[in-house]
Amino acid sequence: MTSSRSTVEIDQTKPSISRVYDALLGGKDNYPVDERVCENLRATTPHIDDLAKLNREILGRGVRYLASEVGLRQYLDLGAGLPTEENTHQIAQSLQPGAHVVYVDNDPIVLAHGRALLEENDRTVVVTADLRNPDNVLEHPDVQRMIDFDQPVAVMLVGLLHYLDDDEDPAGVVDGYMNAVPSGSHLFITHFCDSGPDAERTEKSFLEFLGSGRFRTQDQILDLFLGYDLVEPGLVYLPRWRPNRIVRDKLTTIERLMVGAIARKP
Repeated sequence: MTSSRSTVEIDQTKPSISRVYDALLGGKDNYPVDERVCENLRATTPHIDDLAKLNREILGRGVRYLASEVGLRQYLDLGAGLPTEENTHQIAQSLQPGAHVVYVDNDPIVLAHGRALLEENDRTVVVTADLRNPDNVLEHPDVQRMIDFDQPVAVMLVGLLHYLDDDEDPAGVVDGYMNAVPSGSHLFITHFCDSGPDAERTEKSFLEFLGSGRFRTQDQILDLFLGYDLVEPGLVYLPRWRPNRIVRDKLTTIERLMVGAIARKP
């Protein structure tokens, strides 16, 4: 694995989105400051840990779809977070052995753990960069080395765009990456959803204790896919996107806090 950083500096005094997500998934790569955020989120929204698990599950189903049904062999996983079970490269490369995967995250702890995980994997790399600047990410030497932009790419923004405020132009970020990839590429997004009073309370908790976490309406999230062709079943609550088990007709509060979709660039 190649990296542009030789040392990793980790601030243990401030919560990190990646580490909070790791804590909600039951991981160990987090600090007391991150667990305190989780405790506050749980006080507002019991079973918030299940939302992290639902997001992780759709990531697995989505990558399997892209690798096995679409046949994609290039993955740009933006805001990838900390390694856990069934990471993007493990799923994609089990189905497409020659697949190349680039993880991008601005949290240095992701680089630290990714370096160890990928030491023997020359088709996967972790890049530390601010994904809000697509040009800088796309021009990064490791991205240029790993991704052939003449061939279709899976652009993954799974559980990421809700951490961008409106003034950070999430739609512009999406287009910045999608404009760089050819026809046949796919866009994969999951996002917190404004589904009612429970979502409003959860949003307030995220903003208070983590500093970010926007719950947008389904129409606002659909706007992120303008110009791209949604694949079935379209933009839906996470459990309803190509489920691999029976899904109840009436979803729980937690199951209605996020939506997701994959779309193809014509």
